Amino acid sequence: MKSVIALLALSVVAFGQYKVEPAGAPPSELAAAMTAELQPAGHKVTSPDGKVWCEVWFRKEAPTGPPTSESDVTWKTMPPGSLVGAIRFPGNGIDRRGQPIKAGVYTLRFSMFPINGDHQGVAPQRDFLVLTPAAGDQDPKQIAKFDDLMAMSRKASGTPHPAILSMWLIEGDFQPGLEQMGEHDWVLKAAVGKSHIALIVVGKAEG
Repeated sequence: MKSVIALLALSVVAFGQYKVEPAGAPPSELAAAMTAELQPAGHKVTSPDGKVWCEVWFRKEAPTGPPTSESDVTWKTMPPGSLVGAIRFPGNGIDRRGQPIKAGVYTLRFSMFPINGDHQGVAPQRDFLVLTPAAGDQDPKQIAKFDDLMAMSRKASGTPHPAILSMWLIEGDFQPGLEQMGEHDWVLKAAVGKSHIALIVVGKAEG
């Protein structure tokens, strides 16, 4: 009987829904200069078992620059290395590559994965947000050098590959909230200033 109950409980979790609700102020682990750039309230994503999976805070205004000529990029006016927000994992998390992300607070900066054959099938667009430990990222200014940003992010993943979250710019109709896409991905849709983005906060890359 106990085994039957356990299986039923696992089924509820497996087919349950992730949910989003308002979160409080940005975490105290962030530098004051970073907090000043963020919206006063965030987004709390809870897993099917009711536990908080992550909390995300986005910038009040989105930085802009000349449109990039890079291919397969949706957020063309976002300068690479720019601060987009922050994220907190109250427990251990994972990125879409299955890499572990330790519990803690991380900044989120925009970048584009390189065209080198290592990322085929990961996503149709090259946009992503890079996680870097908040303790080592305390200035909201752009980190212009790709290699510098990747080195910072490897401290979040603890592996040779940076910790990233796939995202894209939403053009046209925008409905904020959390939506399931495909079998594995849960997408948070939110505003960053006047820009609207979709961020995969829970997912698994198929490529």
